[in-house]
Amino acid sequence: MARTGRPVSPHLTIYSFPVGALSSITNRVTGVALTFGAAGVGAIELLGGSGAAAGLLQDIGSSGALVGCTAKFAVAFPCVYHYIGAIRHLAWDNRPELLENTDVEKASIALFGSSLLISAGFMFI
Repeated sequence: MARTGRPVSPHLTIYSFPVGALSSITNRVTGVALTFGAAGVGAIELLGGSGAAAGLLQDIGSSGALVGCTAKFAVAFPCVYHYIGAIRHLAWDNRPELLENTDVEKASIALFGSSLLISAGFMFI
């Protein structure tokens, strides 16, 4: 601002992402998380030998309720969110009339809510 004499644009500090954009970003992030999770389990199995990943999961599960439930949620949420997001996109592909702004917002809120509830349920299994 000092060099040009013009105010600096606030950029993202004042911009509020629509719920549809946030759900799209979350879908991509959960896909990346699932990819790295699968690669991590594969690497543990390759480097640690047969059964190493299962042993690690048993160790995490026996670390207490807080650690176990948090780990279960951390695995369940990306799986559930990405799966339900795929169903939503399949519906949009087959019924383009559902791509109205209000419908996208409702579907995105439903996706976030249902994913959180289902993942919380899986946390206690």
